[in-house]
Formats: sequence, C-alpha cells, structure tokens
Amino acid sequence: MGLRLLPFPCRTLGRRQIDPHLEAAVSDFTQVSVLVAFVDLSRFAAHTEDTDDVAVAAIVDAYYELIDATVRAAGGRVVKFIGDAGLVVFPAEAVDAGVLALFELKQSVDQFMAERDWPCRLMVKAHFGPVAAGSFGARDDKRYDVLGKTVNTTARLDSTGVALSADAFRQLSPETRKRFKKHTPPIAYIRLEDQRPAKRGRR
Repeated sequence: MGLRLLPFPCRTLGRRQIDPHLEAAVSDFTQVSVLVAFVDLSRFAAHTEDTDDVAVAAIVDAYYELIDATVRAAGGRVVKFIGDAGLVVFPAEAVDAGVLALFELKQSVDQFMAERDWPCRLMVKAHFGPVAAGSFGARDDKRYDVLGKTVNTTARLDSTGVALSADAFRQLSPETRKRFKKHTPPIAYIRLEDQRPAKRGRR
C-alpha cells in the first residue's frame, strides 16, 4: 500500500528528484516499505562538554544542512534531527542510491569535522522494511514521521562506520554489495573498510 499524499509537485534538488512518496502525508497513517537510516556522531557529547553552546550550534546547523542536501540529492528525505542524530528514509526504488548517498555522507561529514578539528565521526546504520508513515504530533502542529518495528530494528544495529541489516543488503545491486562484508551475529553488513563492532548484550 502506497503512502497517500497531499498534492505536492515533485521537486528537483541536486542529481535526483525527491520521490513523491516521501512528501508530506495526510493525517491518517499508511504502511510503506522504505530504507530507514539513523546517523549520529561519535564522541559528540564528550567533545561538546567544554565547547561554547553557540559555537556548537553553528557547527551542528551546518552538519544538518550537509545531511539534508546529500539525502535529498539521492531521492530521500530527512524525517527529523535531534541533537547530533538524524533519521532519514529512502523509497524502495532508491535503496541503492540511498546507500551510496550514505557512503558519500560518511566521507563528507568526516571531512567536515576533521577540517574543524572535531574528533567526531559519522556513524550510519540502515535497515529496510515496512513503516507506519504519516503526520504525527500536536493537533495544530503535525509533521511527517515514520515509526514501527523497522525503525526500532534500525536503532538497535551496531555500527563503526556504515552498517546495513541483512534485509537492506538484499535490496542492493550486485555491484553495491561488493562494498560490504558480512558481520555476525546477528547478521549485518558493514563497509569493507570498517572495523567490526564490539559484541554487546541485547538492548
């Protein structure tokens, strides 16, 4: 079942069009399969503890803009930001482009932070599956969001760079799959250049 939409025209930004399925939905909720990704920065809390809040805000705002531009150029959408973290989605037909955009984002954010002498580096984790999508929030301030088991599974993935669940990996083209290696348990796929996450107990 596709996402019911308000009559938004398809906009163009960068290399690709934004998929209309990721535009604002009406207030009822529908189920749609998407690539869900969480991004956040390592060492952010520790590094900003002794940094002026206004200076931090300026860096974080530029970081948000970089994420949004990269995600939109690949046909995706930033659902929301909170602190140093962001939740983004890509439509089912753009999973390959979305994963390549996440690779690009990892490189560009890491470079952005290094140029400012920040030790923070981008951590990315992504999963593919159905979500409940629609407009959530206060009666007079509803905003597009996604929730459900797919979002929860994404949040629980471990990453030292860019990590995909097995379900997300299966959506990739053979060529893009070559840029990952298997990590177990549980089964996940990480970039060839990333270290394997340390084992943790169930969260």
